[in-house]
Amino acid sequence: MSQRYAVVDIETTGGMPRRDKITEIGIVIFDGQKILDQFSTLINPERSVPPSITRITGITTDMVAEAPKFYEVAKTIVEMTEGCIFVAHNVRFDYQFLQNEFKSLGFTFSRRKLCTVVLSRKAFPELRSHSLGNLIKHFGIKVKDRHRALDDAIAAAEVLKFSMERFDTKKAVKQFISTTIKQTKLPQNINLEDIESLPKACGVYYFKDTDGNIVYIGKSIDIQKRAKQHFSGEGRKANRLFREVAFIEYQVTGSELLSLLLESDEIKTHQPGINVAQKTNAYPYSITSKLDSHGYKRLHIYKRGELAPLDQKEYGNFSSRESIKSRLSMLSTAFELCKKLCDLEPKSKTNCFNYTVEKCLGACIQADDIEEYNDRVNLALESLGTIWKTDFLIIEYTQNPYEKVVFCIQSGKYVGYSIYPHEREPDTPEFILNNPDFSPQHNPEHQTIVENYILSHPHLQIVEI
Repeated sequence: MSQRYAVVDIETTGGMPRRDKITEIGIVIFDGQKILDQFSTLINPERSVPPSITRITGITTDMVAEAPKFYEVAKTIVEMTEGCIFVAHNVRFDYQFLQNEFKSLGFTFSRRKLCTVVLSRKAFPELRSHSLGNLIKHFGIKVKDRHRALDDAIAAAEVLKFSMERFDTKKAVKQFISTTIKQTKLPQNINLEDIESLPKACGVYYFKDTDGNIVYIGKSIDIQKRAKQHFSGEGRKANRLFREVAFIEYQVTGSELLSLLLESDEIKTHQPGINVAQKTNAYPYSITSKLDSHGYKRLHIYKRGELAPLDQKEYGNFSSRESIKSRLSMLSTAFELCKKLCDLEPKSKTNCFNYTVEKCLGACIQADDIEEYNDRVNLALESLGTIWKTDFLIIEYTQNPYEKVVFCIQSGKYVGYSIYPHEREPDTPEFILNNPDFSPQHNPEHQTIVENYILSHPHLQIVEI
């Protein structure tokens, strides 16, 4: 049996799959030469059709009021497209709308996809425009109702046919379609050769737009594999990458930990538009302390640039008031501190809430031993600046068999790294800090990255110094 194609077109209430709904669907089953079957129906989107959409499609709210709802035609859509390659002009648009509709019903809709925009670009590179309207004009395709689902699906099937006719053997056509299915998942300015040339190695990669601006930075132990995953995904982030990425650059590190640290630094430096996590460079909040009139050491939330700190030392670096409150809450639990004296219940005039439920030892009403309480506060503050009690080196062998990366932990903090030949013994921390490999940057997230990496890699080579 020859390969069948389900050529699909949908009309919608707007352009956002998560927000908008389908108002019409047309499906044409095509075998590469002729149409075998077809189906079309209006669909009740259970909302009004915006006037701007009506002006384009001619579909009104009244027209879809008595039409079947999506769940009533879902079985037909599944049965007609089963075993077919899913084809559409700008296939991500139609496919994502259908996926979201099926998801709302509790089902997964999955088909191999082929985009006739990508297909026509490969078959007819000499054409200046590959919009469906321009292709209809170029090939003289007869269309009764443009921007109606069935007619546009029939037109897309004709584009598929003309594209396939550019090749004179079935083998060539099959290879052409197979390659284009893979290419369908890639942005317009990225081709398969670009992806296949990426290293299957650990490092940091940079997605850039047509102007060379970095729009996304990521890290992976296999850069090529991760790039493919980005472009084969669905959702808002994948759509932005699909639209904006034109070039890919990378730095191979060979070390996963080094990739994590470099990725964090690069995101903070370049502030890519699509990255969300780790973008902040501002850590304006810290913790300060002062003895109150009863002799208890109170902790306070301090924002740099406001009043001068209550003592000369600040503890920790926090990006928001919420994050510092969360850490203070954790400290109060871990070291049995009173939340009122940790600036977490500043309006309380008597005891704190935890004392009422017997979770506070009573510093808020002077019932806790002052010296013992202050000792616990000092331990809590020490824990903010010192994660580790000893100095040590982390040695990670890279994917390069001739080198390794040595990370230095000194005075309880991550302070830098150096790259060594595989057989060479690490030098002193002072040597590492003066080594050109180390580029100091104030990034409080380094601590968290290294700490989590150690916890998740129990067999990591660690050498005390």
